[in-house]
Amino acid sequence: MTTAPQPAAQPEPLWQPGEDRIAAAQVTRFQDWAAERHGAPAAVPGDPAASYAALHRWSVQELERFWQATAEWFDVRFTTPYERVLADRAMPGATWFPGATLNYAEHALRAADDPARAGTPALLHVDETHEPRTVTWAELRRQVGSLAAELRRLGVRPGDRVSGYVPNIPQAVTALLAAAAVGAVWTSCAPDFGARSVLDRFQQVEPVVLFTVDGYRYGGKRHDRAETVAELRRELPTLRAVVHIPLLGTPAPEGALEWDALTSAGTEPVYEQVPFDHPLWVLYSSGTTGLPKAIVQSQGGILIEHLKQLGLHCDLGPGDRFFWYTSTGWMMWNFLVSGLLVGATLVLYDGSPGHPDISAQWRVAERTGATLFGTSAAYVMACRKAGLHPGRDLGLSTVKCVATTGSPLPPDGFRWIHDEVAETMWIASVSGGTDVCSCFAGAVPTLPVYIGELQAPCLGTDLQAWDAAGEPVTDEVGELIITNPMPSMPIHFWNDPDGSRYHDSYFEMFPGAWRHGDWITLTSRGSVVIHGRSDSTLNRQGVRMGSADIYEAVERLPEIRETLVIGVEQPDGGYWMPLFVHLAPGARLDDNLRDRIKKTIRENLSPRHVPDEVIEVPGVPHTLTGKRIEVPVKRLLQGTRLEKAVNPGSVDDLELLRFYERLAHDRESVESADS
Repeated sequence: MTTAPQPAAQPEPLWQPGEDRIAAAQVTRFQDWAAERHGAPAAVPGDPAASYAALHRWSVQELERFWQATAEWFDVRFTTPYERVLADRAMPGATWFPGATLNYAEHALRAADDPARAGTPALLHVDETHEPRTVTWAELRRQVGSLAAELRRLGVRPGDRVSGYVPNIPQAVTALLAAAAVGAVWTSCAPDFGARSVLDRFQQVEPVVLFTVDGYRYGGKRHDRAETVAELRRELPTLRAVVHIPLLGTPAPEGALEWDALTSAGTEPVYEQVPFDHPLWVLYSSGTTGLPKAIVQSQGGILIEHLKQLGLHCDLGPGDRFFWYTSTGWMMWNFLVSGLLVGATLVLYDGSPGHPDISAQWRVAERTGATLFGTSAAYVMACRKAGLHPGRDLGLSTVKCVATTGSPLPPDGFRWIHDEVAETMWIASVSGGTDVCSCFAGAVPTLPVYIGELQAPCLGTDLQAWDAAGEPVTDEVGELIITNPMPSMPIHFWNDPDGSRYHDSYFEMFPGAWRHGDWITLTSRGSVVIHGRSDSTLNRQGVRMGSADIYEAVERLPEIRETLVIGVEQPDGGYWMPLFVHLAPGARLDDNLRDRIKKTIRENLSPRHVPDEVIEVPGVPHTLTGKRIEVPVKRLLQGTRLEKAVNPGSVDDLELLRFYERLAHDRESVESADS
């Protein structure tokens, strides 16, 4: 007698929200309201997963009705009305809310119009002393009004570019909002970027104003930037004005304007009413293999996307304190600033994540009473390796959610937050991109959290996994595809007049569908697993695996600080897959450790993906925003010269890449001698 195969047991969630939390969540209230007003499906009593799945399905099938409902729910102020929500849904080239005019900065400062809130904190600024300093809503509004008037006096007009070489400080937020109020286009780089990296970005967009600092403090040290600023001024001939922010207390260089002089007036803000698709800011790709792509997003598209993301998905609103560890060179800073749109107080930390010790970010969350604390997966894993106990040692009772991005949060990271921060903690691993300045999948306050998984695709995001033939797959690894437009998709790239670079970046493989370049799995439960970049996928004997899976498994070993795995197609048809390991202090790469590394991969992942060699390296190279560099290293290993394989201004340590170039050359010399 044969028995029918039993279905695989469903995993138990690591966390699930209680009934009160589900009922109070803004997405729950939005669904009830949208069901009444816009024909959205009603919530399924007692089944939040079915309720969200139905709402998500409606949000992508009835795209116009969903975004209309979102605009109404968040009371988007259209100065002139829109003709329709989505006039053209072609990708690229979708046309959102034609006819409408509005202003992003006006929405960001709405809380200042409420007398009950005007004197409460809009910004909490924290440096390495961890002493918060407050900027109230009224003060932020006053400074934005004063600075916007001065920008107009300097001749800044709608469409002009305003740039910032500034850290994560209140002046940066003020400058962005003043630029948006005028209708100018904001763009920024962090002051740890060198001159070449900044010029690779700013020279493309030709700014007319540059906000600069004289330096910054990081890791307990002063970092002077006077020479870099002087070089930027020489190499940016379009500048009409430079504004000096004296973080280190030095006087303004000759010809520069003083920040305090531009922000001292009590001028009411005047908000330029611009078309929905008017550019708001320029963000940049990492630029590891050429000039960074200058990605332009719109005032209206960012406004409505971030209202949805922060209000419905992050469940943020007045009374929340929103802390994300970021720099002004990463899209997460722009995302953080948009917390103002929902009336949240922003926590701006300008300092090292590891000063005076690795617990620094948790201490900032404690000191500021953060309710949502966002960080990188790498930081969580570093805390785990360091044996921290934040829940035991710090007062983190205000934190309702720990969110992570930058790379997939490994399962051990989920377990560590649950065990060492709080068992009741909502863990939101999220994934999106600079390209849309938002998330494709991640936080949903009404859904359970499963270890190693993002909770669900985001509303209005038609997220699918496709196989090589362009067919959707479930419970299988596929390409991350978006099959309908999102309002925050780029309106264009700068200096891409025919749109060819934009088209080739996302739409070349599957015309009409956005291919993001990640491997994902959509589970039959509706959750999402991110496996890493598809353009650096490990393909052994036809079996594909994301590099993130290797990192997660191997970096559990205490001897391993960080790893880099590369799959190299060879001219003879072979495939060489080395694993580079950066060891923890005191560790030694001997045969025993090599065997344990290989056994870990064999038993936890796949025998086919055991590396051909395990090679000790002095470090793993990263982009300036902290992501591991895989494709340029692969090119070096295939014999490409360094200057052709990578844009030097995009990496954190060029000498590390020279090590990989020498390694490739030495290997080639050995192979030539052997043959």
